[in-house]
Amino acid sequence: MSATASNPEIGHSIEAAGIRTNYHDLGSGHPLLMIHGSGPGVSAWANWRLVMPELAKQARVIAPDMVGFGFTDRPAGQRYDMDSWVRQAVGLLDALGIEKTDLVGNSFGGALALALAIRHPQRVRRLVLMGSVGVHFPITQGLDAVWGYTPSVQNMRAIMAYFAFNQGLMSDDLARMRYEASIRPGFQESFSAMFPAPRQRWVDAMASREEDIRALPHQTLLVHGREDQVIPLSTSLTLSSWIPRSQLHVYGQCGHWTQIEHAARFARLVGDFLAEAATDEPHSL
Repeated sequence: MSATASNPEIGHSIEAAGIRTNYHDLGSGHPLLMIHGSGPGVSAWANWRLVMPELAKQARVIAPDMVGFGFTDRPAGQRYDMDSWVRQAVGLLDALGIEKTDLVGNSFGGALALALAIRHPQRVRRLVLMGSVGVHFPITQGLDAVWGYTPSVQNMRAIMAYFAFNQGLMSDDLARMRYEASIRPGFQESFSAMFPAPRQRWVDAMASREEDIRALPHQTLLVHGREDQVIPLSTSLTLSSWIPRSQLHVYGQCGHWTQIEHAARFARLVGDFLAEAATDEPHSL
């Protein structure tokens, strides 16, 4: 993980589908691509920092900043939509010479991981969707507030309250740090351009077709916090009923930050699930 001493969010840089992409690359073993969520000021490192080192003990963990987020370039005129994000993710795999990867997606990243697995099934070995978007649901007050964020420490503190069940994880210092991340040059401009009101349409735009989800051939792990106020548990219940080779793990006393509130448990669960892949029966992709 080649992060700078001054900012651990900045890792390696590579051209992926024409976009200069910031990404982290640590560990060795079968590749594991981890795709972050869509909060203001988010980056791959901010999302995955607690679980990347543990998962890197058994896998080559690759965690990019998707275009519009973090420290990846924001080309002028860039479209922020599922086609662009899938193209960038596949472009990153191509640039790194990775033919097939395990895939973890968080929230918005879950919708992206689901779309990538549907469109490029041969590029994915096993799939993990955490607090995932990707099916239709009425937008929650929490998600509407997150996507509608306007920069201030007070607003950041308010939306962070939606993310965690354990409010002890929240602090004024953390809110200020995330606020300062959200106002870095270009960050809020791209974020506010992605999800303008009315925001239900962006939930719907990220949804994959039911018939495509039902046709997924991959072993899939679904993870959700029971008290999630951002993405309702019902989305993972729907996905678990549609994806033939799926299992669902629900963490009680857990909000939308499963990988933070239950970091050790999450890393163990995902690590064990991916380790099983060596014994998967052959099936066509």
